[in-house]
Amino acid sequence: MTTLRKGHSYTNVKRAYTRKSKFKTKGYVKAIPPSKLVRYDMGDLKKSFPYRVDLVSKQPIQVRHNSLESGRLVVSRRLSLDLGNNYFFKVRVYPHHVLRENKMITGAGADRMQTGMQRAFGRAVGIAAQLKTKQKVFSVYVEETDVQKAKDALHKAFSRMPGKYGIEVEKVIQ
Repeated sequence: MTTLRKGHSYTNVKRAYTRKSKFKTKGYVKAIPPSKLVRYDMGDLKKSFPYRVDLVSKQPIQVRHNSLESGRLVVSRRLSLDLGNNYFFKVRVYPHHVLRENKMITGAGADRMQTGMQRAFGRAVGIAAQLKTKQKVFSVYVEETDVQKAKDALHKAFSRMPGKYGIEVEKVIQ
């Protein structure tokens, strides 16, 4: 089982690289790994709530799908324990950017096993969401009495995701 590279290898936001080739099949990524982030809406989907608490990015950054799923799990678990089903939690970003890696072999005889940087398009190893400054990542809709519990739940996601984040509370106009 291969391990993941460190998260900071992929945190810089870059435009997706498109390979230009005279052969059409070599110009695009053929297969994208499935996203670990599978649920985007949780809680009471039908009820409308007066307050929205958002987790907001403070810098442009790229966040991998496994990090988003980890943050979603910890927030969802905390909300369900504290509020039961009296909330609506929404993931506001979608991981669409394909992360590629050109694996290199090290050790004795490695020079005869690989092509190095020649045609180094890399194979897809994961996907990430590209966040802008002040972009909402997670939103929790709650009653006025539960705003502090929602803020505490979103604060738990800070350590699970790369970058700097803030929490904003807003009254929803109905």
